Amino acid sequence: MSRSLNKAILIGNIGSDPEIRTVGNGGKVATFSLATGRTWNDQAGVKQEKTEWHRCVVWNNSKGSGLADVVERYVKKGEKIYVEGEIEYRQWNDKEGQTRYTTEIRVRELMLLGGRPGGGGGDDMDGGAPRRGSAPARGKPAAAPAAAGGDDFSDFPGALEDEDDDLPF
Repeated sequence: MSRSLNKAILIGNIGSDPEIRTVGNGGKVATFSLATGRTWNDQAGVKQEKTEWHRCVVWNNSKGSGLADVVERYVKKGEKIYVEGEIEYRQWNDKEGQTRYTTEIRVRELMLLGGRPGGGGGDDMDGGAPRRGSAPARGKPAAAPAAAGGDDFSDFPGALEDEDDDLPF
């Protein structure tokens, strides 16, 4: 028996606020555009950039999973998210009888990847926890990690705690 796989994994930024619709059976569907980009240097050494736009569709499933509800409540323009789903190609005839085609990502999993630009409050899923870089100082001065290799981990809880932990190794 041969197997097949249709899986798309994307990390990008939301292009505009999601569009939420209620369908005939009372379920919800959310659609949004997701921008992914890449950069490279051409043969002349000039930096080039390309942005790809992906149409994403999220349904509330019949088992009560409210992924479209999550999108409606938390996903906003400009946010960085991770989506996982499958590629779906559809075609239909418009009002003028023209055949139209679309390619969509049917989202099965979604993860919010960071705070909103500007650090605005509101409906943050993290319950208003401090964003990276704004955590209060704890323990030793923040200058110590920078000297140890350039990575600043001072905003992670426990990063600057006592180094004499009782480790089994």
